[in-house]
Amino acid sequence: MARSLLYPDSPATAVRLAESVWTPDSPRLPSAQFPAWLAERAAATEFAVAPIPFERARGWGFDERTGDLRHASGRFFAVEGLAVASAQGDWEQPIIVQPEIGILGIVVKEFDGVLHCLMQAKVEPGNVNGVQLSPTVQATHSNYTRVHQGREIPYLELFTRRANARVLVDVLQSEQGSWFLHKRNRNMVVEVTEDIPTLDDFCWLTLGQLQAMLRVDNLVNMDARTVLSCLPFARPGAPADADPFVTALTRSLDPALGARHRDADVRSWFTEAKTRSELTVRRRPLDGVAGWSRDGERIGRADGRHFQIIAVDVTAGSREVSRWSQPLLAPAERGVVAFLARRFDGVLHFLVHARVQHGYLDRVEMAPTVQCLPGSHPDPAVRPRFLDYLLGIDPARIRYDVLQSEEGGRFHHAVNRYVVAEVDADFPTEVPPDYLWVALHQLIELLRHSHYLNVEARSLVTCLHSLW
Repeated sequence: MARSLLYPDSPATAVRLAESVWTPDSPRLPSAQFPAWLAERAAATEFAVAPIPFERARGWGFDERTGDLRHASGRFFAVEGLAVASAQGDWEQPIIVQPEIGILGIVVKEFDGVLHCLMQAKVEPGNVNGVQLSPTVQATHSNYTRVHQGREIPYLELFTRRANARVLVDVLQSEQGSWFLHKRNRNMVVEVTEDIPTLDDFCWLTLGQLQAMLRVDNLVNMDARTVLSCLPFARPGAPADADPFVTALTRSLDPALGARHRDADVRSWFTEAKTRSELTVRRRPLDGVAGWSRDGERIGRADGRHFQIIAVDVTAGSREVSRWSQPLLAPAERGVVAFLARRFDGVLHFLVHARVQHGYLDRVEMAPTVQCLPGSHPDPAVRPRFLDYLLGIDPARIRYDVLQSEEGGRFHHAVNRYVVAEVDADFPTEVPPDYLWVALHQLIELLRHSHYLNVEARSLVTCLHSLW
């Protein structure tokens, strides 16, 4: 198998990860038995989520002075107001403020010479289907320091103390910039060689098994997708009988085949986008947010667009705390997240958007070509660029089309349609200045660093890997 061209500092690890990718099944948990295992774990978990009035949200309340929605401990997160002034216009909105840095971590271990990932069947109050496949550890700082006085988080010490564990990935990455203010999590992968117990809600899967699961609606959660996107691995050439798109995608992984723009030019384009961005963000009291109102059960807009804030009561027997209340952000509709792709000299490139977002720590991150809630943009004059092209594209040009859930711990039934579509020959090669054609190997290289690719782009990169 080929050595890694993407990660020359870790060729052996990259090849071992690639071997796991090319292992589509495992005796640890055969793929044919996985649905039954997941259903068994769901049935074994007492789980219920019920909308409640804000006044019944135990431990939560509105600040008498600002109207901000906070937990009595002062920890976890808060819902505050935000005023935004940008070149695209001015607006105000509620936003989730969670300054803590949590851990999203996957443990890997070799079985019969193949690396496996320790994944968790985890319930989250906002999941559209209850149980989804999550990383080994998925915890906020408040949770893993046990502010809730609940049970300890399994396997946490492998990431906090890294006892008997070797770090493969450790990078800070952002989360949704339209709903979170400066939210970041530590994305980690650690390898163990010693035996560790496999608890009831956990299972060992190869990367090949996980990639097949990425083609199933709402199965692999957002936190798992972002961690998986940061993994380095080598990949050999496509089989001789591979689909032409897969061949072009494989070529896109090889830096030796070149790209439309040099790596230095991609970074310079991104720096220029950050330099010219015009954005002013001010936190303000939630009670004073223009265009939004609060009743006993929700905070929302009169037109119902964008999202609303609700409260829920949760029972989850498998969690560190078995019952709690919390607010959730509920999007108004299903979103669309898409890369448009085009071949240049046989190498597949993706149209990346330098997206200005009020919640990003550095104002701009690389985003998919299209990322929006379509119904929140009814005016044709201000529709997101390329949205109508995507919605009208020939279905035969769509290479990936799967519903994926966003963070179920903070968002209620937040589901996006994740799409990769190859444009036709008439699509322009020259694009607006805040867009750029970028090869897959360049995106993967940027994932070694913080604050380049946003969480939606990272999810799509992970989904791209599933096309093999």
